[in-house]
Amino acid sequence: MRNLRLFFATFCVCSFYAFFIGHASATSPKPYAPQEGDVLFQPLPLNELAAAIEGVTQSRLSHCGAVVSENGSWQVIEATSGGVRQTPLALWLVRGRKGSVIAMRPDARYAGKIPEFIAAMKSYIGKPYDYRYQMSDDAIYCSELVYKGFKTATGEEMGRLQKLGDMNWRPHARFIVQMEGGPVPKEREMITPIGLSKAPQLKEVYRSGTELDPVVDETVATPAAR
Repeated sequence: MRNLRLFFATFCVCSFYAFFIGHASATSPKPYAPQEGDVLFQPLPLNELAAAIEGVTQSRLSHCGAVVSENGSWQVIEATSGGVRQTPLALWLVRGRKGSVIAMRPDARYAGKIPEFIAAMKSYIGKPYDYRYQMSDDAIYCSELVYKGFKTATGEEMGRLQKLGDMNWRPHARFIVQMEGGPVPKEREMITPIGLSKAPQLKEVYRSGTELDPVVDETVATPAAR
């Protein structure tokens, strides 16, 4: 009986993996083939925090992480409410709204820097999640993890830092004050998932699901800060 339960548990996990990794979607005719260093973006199930992130940034991309290979299995290193950790890729994909995901890959010229990129992000494992979205190392949020890992590895900024005051904060002021424990920090600079996705070092390689921002012309994407 124990072996039978183990078989069915393994079958379910493999079925999820086959569906979310191997299927060809309406938006991407080819299956997603992960590579280390891929940066993944997804819309999280809507709660007050996810709604605030999406509202303030005016994007459905409320979460991101990076693909790593760990002992022969694909994982995503990410910063969540549980802190910085690694999550099996199949489970990470299931978590997004309606399985929606965008995969972006660093340009080939950064191939030699991917191990350093991964190592830099892993150095933050165990750090708590930063609900105040500060660019300090005491606590880390999702896009900050990827941004800092890439900057450590390459010396380049992936995406453009933005001040909270320049974003759509007003409809979410009450929630921001609650998280901040004080006034809205309008001068605070942060890197957002949508800001990260517009980095010129990244190229979209896969898109699936109906809960995503529309495709935009890459020629008008916001350039990285210099």
